[in-house]
Amino acid sequence: MSDYLWLNPFFIIYAVAVIFILGLLIGSFLNVCIYRIPLGQNIAISRSHCMKCGHVLKWYELIPLFSWLIQGGKCRSCKEKISIQYPIVELGNALSWMAILAIWGFRPVTILYCACASCMIVISIIDERTKEINLGLNLFIGLLGIARVVLDYRNWLYFVIGLFAVSIPFLIIVIVSKERAMGLGDVYLMAAAGLLLGWKHVLLATVIGCTLGSIIHLIRMKISKKGKELAFGPYLCLGIYLTILFGNPILKWYISFLVH
Repeated sequence: MSDYLWLNPFFIIYAVAVIFILGLLIGSFLNVCIYRIPLGQNIAISRSHCMKCGHVLKWYELIPLFSWLIQGGKCRSCKEKISIQYPIVELGNALSWMAILAIWGFRPVTILYCACASCMIVISIIDERTKEINLGLNLFIGLLGIARVVLDYRNWLYFVIGLFAVSIPFLIIVIVSKERAMGLGDVYLMAAAGLLLGWKHVLLATVIGCTLGSIIHLIRMKISKKGKELAFGPYLCLGIYLTILFGNPILKWYISFLVH
């Protein structure tokens, strides 16, 4: 029966639809985290409300993506514009889950990677705005890393080495530069990511993140007159996410290139 379900196209379509909707719902919660964590507010108890007039939102005003579209991107009470960040984060989270599902399929590790992707969305936006990475968010990814080690306990050393592979060099840079080059949040992020990905993959994530960070920030400096200071977290998160999706084929290609 279980084999029949996994081969049944209707079941697969149903499962994908459920995961997409769940991705939208979690994306709505991510917006709450993005707003409240920097302010030190509780993310679970207080009800969602309009940032301008304080109007407490009804359930039909909290439907991810659709409520924003139906209301024309405005608060029903005061008609203040609601940031486009909200639907972008909701849809972005759902699509990021879809991409991970397409690569990894219905496996336990897929859940870990989807949770990591969601957490990195929050990290990226908060870091871009405040130049800080919340320790609790890094600890969450660290917990996902511990779960990854448990799932693949025979290769535990690969992941434990990953815990230190990038974080130790980053820590040295932090100490030498007195946190002018990067902050401890970046160190903790790569330690947690290393435990989740393993040492080869976290090294690849770092290379991708640093490369894209250099290119994108130079473009941003040219176009929008951004200063030289940059939030490193979003680029590291992008490197981690791309490694989750494409790390295995990239590493296989690189190793085969070296061998030949």
